[in-house]
Amino acid sequence: MVDPQMSAQLVDVVVKRRGKTVLGPVNLDLGAARFTIVIGPNGAGKTTLLKVLHGVERVSSGTVQWSVPDEQARQAQAYVFQSPIMLRRSVRQNLAYPLELLGTGKDETAHRVATWARNIGLEDMLDTPAPRLSGGEKQKLALGRALIRQPKVLFLDEPCANLDGRSTREIEALLTVATKAGTRIVMTTHNIGQAMRLSETVIFLLNGAVHESGPASEFFNAPCTPEAQAFLKGDIVE
Repeated sequence: MVDPQMSAQLVDVVVKRRGKTVLGPVNLDLGAARFTIVIGPNGAGKTTLLKVLHGVERVSSGTVQWSVPDEQARQAQAYVFQSPIMLRRSVRQNLAYPLELLGTGKDETAHRVATWARNIGLEDMLDTPAPRLSGGEKQKLALGRALIRQPKVLFLDEPCANLDGRSTREIEALLTVATKAGTRIVMTTHNIGQAMRLSETVIFLLNGAVHESGPASEFFNAPCTPEAQAFLKGDIVE
């Protein structure tokens, strides 16, 4: 079960850069859904929204309030970027790094590293330098490195962008297992099919604002606005 305490509320959140509003005003309740997909055209503010929720994007005005203290919320979260950041170390050392930061014992670290290397299909590459991995392997390593510390909330920014079908399928399987284990996922994607396969709730952003949000079944079967209908048909939406 997803921890019911880990919910967030955004009230009148605005993000401006160089005097231009790139997000907001956003009023949003991020409830207890296990898998939330954020969709919208390029430049809609999807990545900015994720960074605001994760606390790494400064808001110009408004508030972001988690239902637990801020420090506790941050410790319970993980974030995987669209272009995964690899430490210039082996696969083993990349997986172990977050556990070392938490002060996890050596035996427990070794056990969890071996388990997650197997989970992401890199058990035969533990001593391979991470920068030498393929794009799909790097993304799986980044995902494993995030999940190894068992976060309550995981933010993913286009984790399957530019990956082939097999890698995408493997990552989706990992995400499904993670949600069943209790991790809430908030993820951006341009892939409508992927959004339909994975999402429990959907947030549709347009021009920096939340245009629609709600249960995935309702959004995909009967979107409320012409803009959402056009986006789902693959039309250009401005």
